[in-house]
Amino acid sequence: MHLLSATTGLVLVNGVSYGLLLFMLSSGLTLIFSMLGVLNFAHASFYMLGAYFAYAMTSIVGFWSALVIAPLIVGIAGAVFERAVLRRLRSRGALAELLATFGLAYVVVELVQLAWGRGPVDYAVPAALEGVLVPVAGIAVPAYRLFLMGLACAIALLVWIAFRATRAGLILQAALSQPAMTQALGYDVPLLYTGVFACGAALAALAGAAGGNVLVTEPGMAATVGSVVFVVVVVGGLGSLGGAFAASLLIGLLQTWAVTSDATLAQWWSPAVGEVTGFTAAITQVIAPVLHLSVAQLAPAVPYLLMVAVLLWRPRGLFGVREG
Repeated sequence: MHLLSATTGLVLVNGVSYGLLLFMLSSGLTLIFSMLGVLNFAHASFYMLGAYFAYAMTSIVGFWSALVIAPLIVGIAGAVFERAVLRRLRSRGALAELLATFGLAYVVVELVQLAWGRGPVDYAVPAALEGVLVPVAGIAVPAYRLFLMGLACAIALLVWIAFRATRAGLILQAALSQPAMTQALGYDVPLLYTGVFACGAALAALAGAAGGNVLVTEPGMAATVGSVVFVVVVVGGLGSLGGAFAASLLIGLLQTWAVTSDATLAQWWSPAVGEVTGFTAAITQVIAPVLHLSVAQLAPAVPYLLMVAVLLWRPRGLFGVREG
């Protein structure tokens, strides 16, 4: 029983920490879509840049300084891209902006491969937290995972306060609903858009800088996480920070549970003896190869299955506030 409790506890800790890392990444994408109406296909590339920049600077300024500097650099790069490219394309519609971010994602991958190669880099956990275990409810939890969870919760709180309880946040909400009126009142709405895009890029880079040493830092990391982040935003509801938070935790917990599960689909397909008809037997024979798959093998598909289920039940997502 103690072993079962410890295993369940580790699944919960790993699932929550992974989910909170997804939220750090998806919160920036949610902010950008809320303000600009752009689904930024290069968002995961900013996440990758954050990991690589932090890795490169750790040997120079140390991990903790790199954790601050890397997101700032990526945020500035995001501001330059929004001002130089997206602003010029805004009059041509959302499709032109989407294609521009799509192209940027490919450019970033190529630049990363030229600079750091095609293989993974040795981006390690900071020495102060490496191998340190902290007892939580009788479970030994890696200290760095606790740090990630605390950082993600702090980011969630700061973003919520900044957007809901400050003058700047109120101006941003006004620019979202009434951009022309906000501009008439003397506020520079295009500059607000640039600032939001830069903040979204910086949040993605912070997720990469903080999580790149737990996950693998390599050129394919943007493609690996990018699709899951879009699932988070869709499941939570386009434009909803609260929805992104809930969806991130839900996906993190479900996927972590699936990875550690030893169950097979055959265990869930056992018709009662009285229900075994010719049709049931035929169906069983057709899907027999699938029934041999384990839940762990299907773990990568869990976020997408959840997205399909949520969209069938609630097309706007869990807490959707804006039409897609």
